[in-house]
Amino acid sequence: MTYFNLFSNILVTKGASRILISDLQRNTSGLYPLELYEVIEELKNKSVNDILKDYEAESRQFIREYIDLLLEKEYGFITDGDWDRNFPALSYTFYEPNEISNIFIEIDDHSVLDRIKQSVENLGVKHLVIYCHKKLSIKDFQNIDSQFKDSVLNGIEIFSPFHDEVDENFINSLNQTLNRVYSLVFHSCAKVPFRSRDTFRFSLQFSRDHLTISSCGKVNLKYFSTNFSKVSEAVNHNSCLYKKIGIDLSGNIKNCPLMADHFGNIHDISLEEALIKPGFKDYWNITKDKIEVCKDCEFRYICTDCRAYTERTHQNHQGLDISKPLKCGYDPYTGKWEAWSKSPLKQKAVHFYRQQLKM
Repeated sequence: MTYFNLFSNILVTKGASRILISDLQRNTSGLYPLELYEVIEELKNKSVNDILKDYEAESRQFIREYIDLLLEKEYGFITDGDWDRNFPALSYTFYEPNEISNIFIEIDDHSVLDRIKQSVENLGVKHLVIYCHKKLSIKDFQNIDSQFKDSVLNGIEIFSPFHDEVDENFINSLNQTLNRVYSLVFHSCAKVPFRSRDTFRFSLQFSRDHLTISSCGKVNLKYFSTNFSKVSEAVNHNSCLYKKIGIDLSGNIKNCPLMADHFGNIHDISLEEALIKPGFKDYWNITKDKIEVCKDCEFRYICTDCRAYTERTHQNHQGLDISKPLKCGYDPYTGKWEAWSKSPLKQKAVHFYRQQLKM
């Protein structure tokens, strides 16, 4: 008797029309027919020989092909006699020791960063993401970086409008002086200003798009990430809001700078005070398994979420929005992608958010 053993680092996610098999060691995912899920489930409880006995000759060939596929992709292995018990189930427990992992802040004057500097230390924040509305000079970048010179921060990511001074010398100067910044994104540029073979100590991107914090929330295959940390977080918590704080341009402290509810203003209270206010953590554990449509999607554990822009169709018993993200054009029931902004079913929500932005 032979048995198929699925490696413990292989996650099989069943969707409405397909399955996604994620290799959490190689950080890759692949789509497969829904019927493969049934085969994998059978292989967990029966020997290969017993399964083949249950099918007619024609179907047996398909079962063998599926097993060969699983072996070819190295999703598992065959043993004689019984399952190999040396591969216990993988724990998807997610542990984040810091009180807050990320801060997303929208600014037009970097002096406001003084207001959060001590809170960053107190809360053990790992990443600071800054969306700056004004064009930043070399000195501005250096001032931002120096404010967190001895910080607990792992790093800073900055989104800034492009301007004519941003050339190769500009970037080289930043490369020599910045210590905390790990990512720079210059947006609204007509073309890439230069192509350098130099390796900078930070990642550097130029975008023609006008990127603001409201550009966030788009669900797209290119943003999906297969890695154990992201997957385990998504299994247990909300992948967008768990242990994150947002601050909008007016200084309002929120779960996300784009959400309506706020919990005080950074000019009046600290982040620590906002964090303990009733309701601040309500969305932290709204997983994809609790969100309409998403709960039937095979991508739900490698996808991000958005509670700021949703289809506004469902609420749970606590009154929390559990609607599908507005900027997702994928239909897990058909397995097809469409332009989300053109969907007639989303126009009511699109109109709502357009009106909200005008207020």
